[in-house]
Amino acid sequence: MFRSVSASSNWYVCILVYNFCAFAMQMPLGVVADKLDRNHAFAGAGCLMVGAAFALMMLPQAEATALAATVVLGLGNGMFHIGGGIDVLNISARRSGALGVFVSPGAFGVYFGTIIGKGAARLDMALPYLMLVLSISVFMMRRIRGEAHKHNEAFSISAPRGVLVAAALFFVVVCLRSFTGMSLPFPWKGSGQFALILVCATVAGKAAGGFLFDKFGPLKTVFFSLVPAAALFFFPGVPAPGVAAVLLFNMTMPVTLWAMARLFPGAKGFSFGLLTFGLFLGFLPVYLGVGSAPGWAFAIIALVSMAMLLLGLLRVRAGVES
Repeated sequence: MFRSVSASSNWYVCILVYNFCAFAMQMPLGVVADKLDRNHAFAGAGCLMVGAAFALMMLPQAEATALAATVVLGLGNGMFHIGGGIDVLNISARRSGALGVFVSPGAFGVYFGTIIGKGAARLDMALPYLMLVLSISVFMMRRIRGEAHKHNEAFSISAPRGVLVAAALFFVVVCLRSFTGMSLPFPWKGSGQFALILVCATVAGKAAGGFLFDKFGPLKTVFFSLVPAAALFFFPGVPAPGVAAVLLFNMTMPVTLWAMARLFPGAKGFSFGLLTFGLFLGFLPVYLGVGSAPGWAFAIIALVSMAMLLLGLLRVRAGVES
């Protein structure tokens, strides 16, 4: 995508359209997936759409072709995440380790995809076939898992006021986390190996957060990750504290997703999509060029996020979701 879209005169618009289709559209896509109860097929179809987008990009690069490919690519990405996310949530039940593993590798994709897009290596011919193989593999998961398959609950998004308050808190936290991830005030983050180290910290933080959740529970995971992260954000000019802050800050991602799904057990896809819509909103200030802030502001964001998460989690613990 990066290579093809960057060659278009409408690349700035394409970036916005892609992020809208890939993240904001996951909310309505999630409703469809919740009702269909064919999560593996939904995810596999998303892989096919990603492959189809690469095929579209091989056509003569008219502006309409680039935009159409961007839409197909974004929707395919969203469908895979929704289908796979619901399946992981269904299988994980009250645990979050697998969820952290599922949501964490995306940062690797953005990092290495950008490098490949800027470099000389051409994967355009191979990627559609690779996506076809991945799609077939996802479609086969239903047969391989057999009785391990778990159906979606009957679709429902009706909720009492307490659930809506908790959902709003989680939604705002994801908006703040998205904004933070895209506007980190580290002057060294784009230099040499530090860019890759930050990506690894993001991936490791999300994955570790799920396992820490299973070991210590959501409240302790949130408190003991965001409090030290807030302290470390006061040192944006030093790489080591900055990397540690990113790792700790990202530990709450699987916790947030798990908690939102607990609020809407009959609409896990909608829950997933609601939070990815928050990711899109957090991206907008950076896209519009107003995404800079000093390190202390991110420390405040971490503490505010902690307070919101703890309040929302206490509502989940109190059983307001029922």
